[in-house]
Amino acid sequence: MSVHDELTSVQRSLDELFRSLGRLEKQLGTGGLEMRRVRADANHLRESVALLRDAAAPTTQKRPELVTISDAPYDSTLWRDSDDEGLGARDRRAP
Repeated sequence: MSVHDELTSVQRSLDELFRSLGRLEKQLGTGGLEMRRVRADANHLRESVALLRDAAAPTTQKRPELVTISDAPYDSTLWRDSDDEGLGARDRRAP
């Protein structure tokens, strides 16, 4: 069986588990600590299977979009109020 088939089988089993838990809750009631704990464990299983399904899903390798950087000089007004790293402001002397 493929991974997809196995995950589908596990999902069907989990769905049956939740149906059985629903029937059991009707008979025993939902107030007991044990029933709440079993329900919480079943919810954790459902979340874990969803994570497995996401991890096993075939991902298409998308190449990052390339950004073209122009060779033209930058506009000098872009740097007017900036400080040179390690040197401080342009109109002051470095220590």
